Amino acid sequence: MAEEEADLLCTERYSAHRNRRYFQLHDGQLLQRSERGMEATQSVADVFTSVFLPQGYPDSVSGDYLSYQTWDTVQAFASSITGTLATQAILKGVGVGDNTATVTAASITWILKDGTGMVGRILFAWSKGSTLDCEAKKWRMFADVLNDVAIFMEIVAPAFPPAFTLIVCVSGVFKSIVGVAGGATRAALTMHQARRNNMADVSAKDGSQETLVNLAGLLVSLILTPLVAANITLTFVLYTLFTLLHLYANFRAVRAVVMDTLNQSRLRLMVTDFLRRGRVPPPRSINPREPILAEFQRRLTIRLGASLNSVLNSTYEYRRATENNRKNYLLGVNQNTDVVSISLREGAESIDLIEACIHAEIFHHLLHQDVSSFTVERATFIDLQEKVKSARDERLWDAVAATHLLVDQLFPRLLTEARAAGWVTERNHLGADEWRAQWPPQGKKSQ
Repeated sequence: MAEEEADLLCTERYSAHRNRRYFQLHDGQLLQRSERGMEATQSVADVFTSVFLPQGYPDSVSGDYLSYQTWDTVQAFASSITGTLATQAILKGVGVGDNTATVTAASITWILKDGTGMVGRILFAWSKGSTLDCEAKKWRMFADVLNDVAIFMEIVAPAFPPAFTLIVCVSGVFKSIVGVAGGATRAALTMHQARRNNMADVSAKDGSQETLVNLAGLLVSLILTPLVAANITLTFVLYTLFTLLHLYANFRAVRAVVMDTLNQSRLRLMVTDFLRRGRVPPPRSINPREPILAEFQRRLTIRLGASLNSVLNSTYEYRRATENNRKNYLLGVNQNTDVVSISLREGAESIDLIEACIHAEIFHHLLHQDVSSFTVERATFIDLQEKVKSARDERLWDAVAATHLLVDQLFPRLLTEARAAGWVTERNHLGADEWRAQWPPQGKKSQ
């Protein structure tokens, strides 16, 4: 019977891939119609989607998922090819194909390479583990650059027989750092992409995508290996081409990510736009401008969650730090060292940390930027900057007290606009240390 002769009861969909309609026939039976035909005739695209993409795609992942994964696939393929070139060079260096080489010498070299890498992995995780979440993009790019450096060292190592073991050991340390930084930042990005508490599914499908790419890389490597076996020039040409592709794809992948949580870099850009234009930009506007390489512009060092003795050193400084301050933090500035130290109150929440960092960014502008272009409280900022420049006290306590009042006025508006623009304020990646202090409240703080 034609659908026109039946009454539509309801519709349903399976993610974004299938739609069904249910009709009531005149005899009371139910008629089902699928807009894409019977389920038994799924297209190749449907099968590919179910195998390599998270369930519920695209609704179950962030909007930047496809663009990031596309470029990530390209970089993984390029890295697979250069990795094959490096493996061939190491095997040659340890004596494969050389009748004078011994198994013992090759084993010792390999053990030293792996052992130094393990030590490097532990030390790097200990020293930098807490910062990998906060600057996931920077560390991801750093890991990929370091990986290319390590591969280059392995390729050239056979040309220096006396230093071969040292070179591959250093390369092993670099690759262990790559493993820690790359794995940790991948976890942070997976958390960002998973929008239905489906981290495991997103991670598993990412592993499937990577495995497929590595299989393709192995097939290409089977063709290239005989060609480069005795041709060092072709080896370096291929390394250069695939390394450039690897770095470009990584840059595009990192740039494609749109984080909606605040770290120091994104918060700085957000505050600057707010003060200059009078509005808070959305994450999709801030993320493309977030620096993912080293910054050389002079700016304040912000120590969030610092010990109380780095904020103040006397009862006089305690009184100045609490002047006009009803917040859950104490802020101290040292103009000579360009450091803002922030001591957090016990029980301080994410919003308190964001407010404290915004306060610190205001001091960055007062000390190192031209505030005459501001559209928000322009006269107040110009007056404060003049006082900061003429201050004789390197701790700038008068300015600290004045900016507390300014932050009280600006922060509620900024917070409201940030939430409306799509920023998540219930959690952050501002990199706070673990020191927390308690001091008598100066009055009830209102939000």
